[in-house]
Amino acid sequence: MRRPCDIDEHRRTASDPAEFGRVAVFLGGDSAEREISLLTGNAVLQALRNRGVDAAAWDPAGRGLAAFAAAGFDRVWIALHGPGGEGGAIQGALECLDMPYTGSGVMASALAMDKWRSKRVFEAAGIPTPDYAVVQNRGEAVRAADQLGYPLVLKPIGQGSSVGMTKVFSADELGEAVDLALGFDEPALVERCVVGAEFTVGILQGRALPTIRIETPRIFYDYRAKYESDRTRYHCPGTGDAETEAVYAELATAAFCELGCSGWGRVDFMTAADGKPQVLEVNTIPGMTSHSLVPMAASRAGIDFEALCWRILETSFDRDIVVESLGQELKGVADGA
Repeated sequence: MRRPCDIDEHRRTASDPAEFGRVAVFLGGDSAEREISLLTGNAVLQALRNRGVDAAAWDPAGRGLAAFAAAGFDRVWIALHGPGGEGGAIQGALECLDMPYTGSGVMASALAMDKWRSKRVFEAAGIPTPDYAVVQNRGEAVRAADQLGYPLVLKPIGQGSSVGMTKVFSADELGEAVDLALGFDEPALVERCVVGAEFTVGILQGRALPTIRIETPRIFYDYRAKYESDRTRYHCPGTGDAETEAVYAELATAAFCELGCSGWGRVDFMTAADGKPQVLEVNTIPGMTSHSLVPMAASRAGIDFEALCWRILETSFDRDIVVESLGQELKGVADGA
């Protein structure tokens, strides 16, 4: 068995909502996942308010950092999905403001959002992941398909929620799928399609939540299956025994840690008939809607939605420590000047 990275995070708990101060829930944004972010953010906002947290919505689309800095918030619950909100940019901006926030830091967020580079990390760490190629045009995609064989999955390297993703079964479907995946001003990933069961594992404060096995009548678990279909079926836990659950938990925590992620997130898998799971990607800000997976797994672990939102907000305390440490270092430099 692989020895996973140590992400046994020290959980700093809060018993009084006043400990959080005034909280901004970042939602919306301007990515292709704006509508899902609004659903996530509003659900989180209501949950926090129900627990007595002084929380308010903040949509950074069209609102500058100067306005936010002057608004009097003490920390941020990031509910933004896709580029700009999930890829390290907003995290970097908040760190410039010495503003604590939930979830992973700048580098881990950027790395997890980049499907190509995250797969390279998985490979270097010995974490199983499907074979792949990075392409920038149709010609490169044809060569990759010849090498990998069909079926294939094409997707942009920097989008989430299956945006721009296509499952390709034959050469005559390849061109249109390539054009779709390349339509986001970034390279595309051509990935060998693992035919089998789809699993996901949530991570919360250093611990893996129960697995979820996903069944959808659609070609794959795409945007509609995730957020619109009532025919998608979820099985939690997704495995039949504790030993198999432990295998998924170990791989999930290893993948999460190798990318440097922290706080909370979700790791997605495909498992073929041989029963060996392969990691697809790590999501650092998963959805928190009525169809979302982390709340489902947390509920199975005895954590209701309001408690889950509260515990994710607790992860911002890690940023308090970073800000305090940075402040002390800067003071030391100034004193020694």
